[in-house]
Amino acid sequence: MTDALAPAVTVAIVGAGTMGTGIAQVACLAGHRTILIGTPPETLDAARRTISGGLDILTGKGRLSPAARDAALSRLETASDIAAAAPAGLAIEAVPEDMDLKHRVLLALEAAMAPAAILASTTSALSLAALARPLARPSRFCGLHFFNPAQILPLVEVVDAPLTDPAIGALGMATMRAWGKSPIRCSSSPGFVVNRCARAFYAEALRTLAERAADPATIDAVMRESGGFRMGPCELMDLIGHDINVAATASLSAATFADPRYRGSAMQKEMVEAGLLGRKSGRGFYDHAKGAPRPAPQTADPGPRPRRLRVMGDLGPAAALARRAVAAGLRIDGAPGDGRIVVDGIHLAPSDGRPATLRGDVDVVLDLALDAATQGRAAIAVGDAALAGASGTAAGFFQTLGIAVSVVDDIPGLLVLRSVACLANEALDAAQAGIADEADIDLAMTKGMNYPIGPIAWAARIGFGRILRALENIHAITGDDRYRPCLRLRRRAAVGTAAS
Repeated sequence: MTDALAPAVTVAIVGAGTMGTGIAQVACLAGHRTILIGTPPETLDAARRTISGGLDILTGKGRLSPAARDAALSRLETASDIAAAAPAGLAIEAVPEDMDLKHRVLLALEAAMAPAAILASTTSALSLAALARPLARPSRFCGLHFFNPAQILPLVEVVDAPLTDPAIGALGMATMRAWGKSPIRCSSSPGFVVNRCARAFYAEALRTLAERAADPATIDAVMRESGGFRMGPCELMDLIGHDINVAATASLSAATFADPRYRGSAMQKEMVEAGLLGRKSGRGFYDHAKGAPRPAPQTADPGPRPRRLRVMGDLGPAAALARRAVAAGLRIDGAPGDGRIVVDGIHLAPSDGRPATLRGDVDVVLDLALDAATQGRAAIAVGDAALAGASGTAAGFFQTLGIAVSVVDDIPGLLVLRSVACLANEALDAAQAGIADEADIDLAMTKGMNYPIGPIAWAARIGFGRILRALENIHAITGDDRYRPCLRLRRRAAVGTAAS
């Protein structure tokens, strides 16, 4: 196993913004003499105050002794000239995402440092191959993509550029572990792992809004209370900034020659042009002014308590609903079938990607939940030809189980299923392309995006066959290649590593 960079090795960070400051705190806390390089002087003063405050917080929480706090701060130096990086064995470039600027910084670092030194970039969007091209020693260069704030979030993508010596990537992995991070190893590709695989989380919410199937508050509530995500996609985009999201999507689309999976949203572009950037501008999908009310999700009115229930066949991921019904005192009759619940004559089935209207044999379709045994909200859609009262009858069933109901428009795949299917498909495609292995991709999405479970593990739990059928149905109905199933998903479904 490769050893980590020894604490005696000096680390230089160029760029004293939020990212560079966070990395400097991590490095000096890990025992390295750390040189933070930036301009102007007041920026460096602010960075030192930020790091000192961060260490004080750790000390106040009992996670760092006062002596260790003082020792870490004593290892931190600041400088305004890149020549100060000369003694460093590792230099990390953390300047803004501008290719010319990064080239200037990397070339200056290479000229200042010893030939055996390692150069790294924190870029999240630019090509590592292009960044390495002018370097005299591209084999000593790699990506270290920290997630903001770097001193808090555990994930680091250790990225091999095309000419990176494999030993450098291995050293990067070992060093990030020694720094207390959860690193993954990936190859240079557009978006690396997280920014590539997470596109579907935003894109499907934006598409749902464009289809007028649900409002932002309802989308977010369903994704949290049914999908188990810590934040819904609309509130997350407001937090990140819609300008950042549009730029990241455009960069990925351009780098992949306009692959439909990374197509941007005209609606979001309009929001950016109108200055609706999210929290930083005070308004995005939500009003972020102090005291502004938060809109409530669409929630169905109380419906009648079911009189008769039949469960026909295997409900798959929704099977726990039957157990919840029994616990709620409802009597259930079993019958063979294709996986549905009949509630007082209303046929309700878990979504397989087809809208209820196009199925014809069901009145209501149910969205996917992370865990039907604990979900607090269900999204349902009612077919255009459903029996009268279908919405209220279905709502009454879930409400009897203690589950709030959001009725959304009858779109293919609904909200959670469509998002999870696209996330899993993207993750498996990234693994197929050799960008990272499946375990690292799942780790990246849980550690970097706070997903409740890795998308590949989620697909395995649901059944790869179910995910494949959902995407095939959505693809056939919409004709949109963003839903084309990847080869690895088809192979997983054929093998059947989970009930499908």
